[in-house]
Amino acid sequence: MLHAAISEVTTLRWELSDELDALARHGFDAISIWRTKLSDIDAARGRWLIERAGVRVSSLQWIGGFTGSDGRSFAEAIEDGIEAIEEAAALSAGVLLVHPGCRGGHTLSHARRLLEDALGQLASAAAEQGVTLAVMPTHRRAAGGCGYLTSLEAGRDLVRRCNHPGIRLAIDLWHFGHEPDLPERLAELLPATAVVRVADRLGLPSNDQQRLPPGEGLLPLGRLVSAIEAAGYRGDVEFECVGETVQQAGYESTLARLRATADRWGFAGSPGLIRQPRHNAGRLTISD
Repeated sequence: MLHAAISEVTTLRWELSDELDALARHGFDAISIWRTKLSDIDAARGRWLIERAGVRVSSLQWIGGFTGSDGRSFAEAIEDGIEAIEEAAALSAGVLLVHPGCRGGHTLSHARRLLEDALGQLASAAAEQGVTLAVMPTHRRAAGGCGYLTSLEAGRDLVRRCNHPGIRLAIDLWHFGHEPDLPERLAELLPATAVVRVADRLGLPSNDQQRLPPGEGLLPLGRLVSAIEAAGYRGDVEFECVGETVQQAGYESTLARLRATADRWGFAGSPGLIRQPRHNAGRLTISD
């Protein structure tokens, strides 16, 4: 059975306490924490709120900037990575998402080496804390100059080169869900995958595309999620929906829609039962 989580980016303007209350109302028992919002409180306070709500942390997002593109030196980006690993451990988050970032004026091969060097330095510290580093490729049309790992195969190959059990892949179906042969490639990709992320869209990926709730775009997300489960993946599927559509609908309405989608997809949990034992609501194959 797959398990649904909600990214804090979906409820961008809410505080953590509001998000946790809403997750309980809508039957979600996992949250992906955004470090920017965590900085408004601290990891200890965040852990207390999360534990009190009976919610677990599916992932912590993000670290990166190893090419210096955001103004930090390589050493400063590594230091931030160590801090994030400690935050993830404090929150009992098993996954820390890694954004490859942009080339920062480097050649492509050098930018890749910087990322691999950074992951190599951080992997041992993460493993000691029980944290997996999950690198997320971005489609080239949506990279906007901020990504050089632009295919799932490039991410898989990076994982293989690093050759460390604590370095894995994050698959975002918003970026790659339109690729017609993706279901056939999943069996090879999923063993290297730590987390799957989901949002819908209209048209091809681009910097201007909103991350829509499933069913409001054109991606075959239901079929892909069924294929992911059939291929043996048993981790978290994180909903991260953001943009004008979410703002207009409101967070409560968006969470209700995501709960309905999770139920149709046979995910764990039911409204109002977040503190009860999980059960399978039934597995359906749908096209939205």
